[in-house]
Amino acid sequence: MGVFTFQDETTSTVAPARLYKALTIDGDSIIPKVIPDFKSVEIVEGDGGVGTIKKLTFVEGGETKNLLHKIESIDEANFGYHYSIVGGSELPDTVEKISFEAMLVAGSDGGSIAKLTVNYHTKGDASPSEEEIKAGKAKGDGLFKAIEGYVLANPDYN
Repeated sequence: MGVFTFQDETTSTVAPARLYKALTIDGDSIIPKVIPDFKSVEIVEGDGGVGTIKKLTFVEGGETKNLLHKIESIDEANFGYHYSIVGGSELPDTVEKISFEAMLVAGSDGGSIAKLTVNYHTKGDASPSEEEIKAGKAKGDGLFKAIEGYVLANPDYN
């Protein structure tokens, strides 16, 4: 098994506490509102805390697909969230899991800096293709911006 690590950083004008709440605590209800292709987010195992597995169902290319998302750790005090994609129709055959370690820190303008580390845990000597990495980044960026947009469009959201 190989582990391939990638890091990314993006900024937001939304303060860390508000953005963290929208991304992690309220994300299950916000995601289907802001991304029409997402049909549902449901807990299939656990109580919503560490160890919980969620099934994300969405439509892509006219086809219903899903991912299994496992919560690895939650650090509300430091705006940290660690989860892994551990199964589903969209996990590549060459990948055991994809782990995401996200943290929000305060930006100099009152907004946030989102720091993300992605670890592809591959099977055998496989490595993720450049196309897989770019597609994953584009989807993650789209989700982040959609939730950020929701918070900005709803000034009373706390």
